[in-house]
Amino acid sequence: MVRMADKQRPVDLLNKIVAYLVQNGVTELSLRPLAKAVSSSPRVLLYYFGSKENLLVEAVKSLRERQRAGIAKMRAARFKNASDACRAIWKEMSAPESEAAFRLSLETYVLALRHPELFGDFLTSSTENWLEFLAEDLSRRGASMKEARVYATVAIAGFRGFMLDYCASRDRQRLDRAVDLWIGTLDAVAEKLGGHGGK
Repeated sequence: MVRMADKQRPVDLLNKIVAYLVQNGVTELSLRPLAKAVSSSPRVLLYYFGSKENLLVEAVKSLRERQRAGIAKMRAARFKNASDACRAIWKEMSAPESEAAFRLSLETYVLALRHPELFGDFLTSSTENWLEFLAEDLSRRGASMKEARVYATVAIAGFRGFMLDYCASRDRQRLDRAVDLWIGTLDAVAEKLGGHGGK
């Protein structure tokens, strides 16, 4: 019979593994330094996760669950309009404590593109969850879901581009101003789509 402590152990390890990956990335991941960092051993990690590849798969799933929880929290806030949601997203994405998580998400995205057989779900869900969230407001205001998702696509692409620039340049003042101008253009697009009933 498996003891409760044995069931909790892989959960605790996975949380530590994700925290390690956020700080160190996945490109040069090696089991020995990872095991040391999470107070375990390569043998124990392989016992619970089977292989380094499976460990990464589980870590990526955990990362996605955290991102989904963040989206759910924003959805519960019920923003007045899409631009308010975009401002809140930028504020959270560009916070110092979020930067490492974004870098890991970007690194994982590239990994998933190279290995869709292992991380295909990440590619789908990492986009689809944001599309659903950002399309909600325009859909409620009369735009067709097809047009609302196009608007959401523009927003997602903008966020990713701005975050790449921010991580590379650290020019917060320039990026904040650029995001503010960009959100103004999103407002115009949203008004057009919503005002025409999605036609």
